[in-house]
Amino acid sequence: MKYYAVITAGGVGKRMKSKTPKQFLDLDGKPILLRTIELFTNLDMDVEIVLVLPPGHVEIWKDYYNRHGLIFPHTIVTGGITRFHSVRAALDIIPDGAVVAVHDGVRPIVPQSLITELFTYPLSQDCAGVIPAVPVVESMRQKTVDANGVQTGTRPVTREDYLLVQTPQVFDSTRLKLAYKKPYSPNFTDDATVMESSGYKFDIIEGSKFNLKITTRDDLKFANLLLREF
Repeated sequence: MKYYAVITAGGVGKRMKSKTPKQFLDLDGKPILLRTIELFTNLDMDVEIVLVLPPGHVEIWKDYYNRHGLIFPHTIVTGGITRFHSVRAALDIIPDGAVVAVHDGVRPIVPQSLITELFTYPLSQDCAGVIPAVPVVESMRQKTVDANGVQTGTRPVTREDYLLVQTPQVFDSTRLKLAYKKPYSPNFTDDATVMESSGYKFDIIEGSKFNLKITTRDDLKFANLLLREF
């Protein structure tokens, strides 16, 4: 069986209030993106890396890779206008019959045991993939709006009815590639929603509370603390 990791790295750092794209910001001595890639290169299994970057970021990455003498093999794919289009572009170079993980480039702290569990999860005719998710532990409220879309207040919701979905999301490449042939929809928030739209079923396993997606300065500070304890 061949294993692939598609790492999407299309952030621009707007919520970070940084001129540097967030995936290139320093996290305890290394760019966030490099730490994310190392999650897969350090596994006790052979995983081929497909890195998806916006056109303007390709040279930034190549320069860092060369200056620091990095030697791990990987393929760079130019991303599209949305995450959906970026993943579709990456899947074009992945063969059928493989196992492929799609992972956010700014999730650099995932237990190796979780990634291995996802990659080795038994797929079948009735299970095209597996995704990690964690329960909601805080109270939640939903905004209420009037007919004009103006917020009128909030109402409580039952947190037990919700899960927080994470990546990497792992699928049979044949079926994932078929699902990504569909036209783009704004409802495609991740790979699981793309698969669902084509009628494919997948399982959900317990994710990790350490699997932080870094989008703000506070996230970056927290990630630095986590990394020192992880």
